[in-house]
Amino acid sequence: MKQFVVIGCGRFGASVATSLYSLGYDVLAIDKDEEKIQDLSDHVTHAVAADAIDENALRTLGIRNFDVAVVSIASDIQASIMATLIAKELGVKTVIAKAHNDLHGKVLKKIGADRVVFPEREMGLRVAHNLVSTNILDYIELAPDYSIVEISTNKEWVGKALKEIGLPTKYGINVMAIKHGNDINITPYGDDVIREGDVLIVIGSNEDLRKLERR
Repeated sequence: MKQFVVIGCGRFGASVATSLYSLGYDVLAIDKDEEKIQDLSDHVTHAVAADAIDENALRTLGIRNFDVAVVSIASDIQASIMATLIAKELGVKTVIAKAHNDLHGKVLKKIGADRVVFPEREMGLRVAHNLVSTNILDYIELAPDYSIVEISTNKEWVGKALKEIGLPTKYGINVMAIKHGNDINITPYGDDVIREGDVLIVIGSNEDLRKLERR
């Protein structure tokens, strides 16, 4: 089972740490604010008050033995960069870093972050798409030009097979899965019939997905 270290326990970091722990993973939470560490101590495997840019402290804590490090410091860009660099140099296999802006994200990538996330931007995108289109249930940006979207079915689709709806030809998107209540079909075929209340999980270019929002 993977082990995670979360460096920086503000709202985002604390949420990641407690969520991973609730899923059954070992989680080490690190923050220089002792009050935050105290609040987290009962909700993660270990919580330690330490400076994220103190290489000796991070080495002593053995973060090199963790599979994934989540560097969730964004407001202090220098500390974020240093913590990411130290985590990579100490040998953490995968480092995911939270960025404050595009320039910050580029620097994190340059120094070795395996993945850079923009939580506020991603949440903003989801909220915006939900506000402008009632049929868009969730929106995840994969790359600047491609996304995965959960979309509710409309009345025109109910009772028809996927091949009749023709989403790839009409809209240029592909159906990855179909959800019906608690059931999910992860290998949908052209003959699968859409039922009332189904949710389609589709992938495509943002330009093509916008056609669905306007339908």
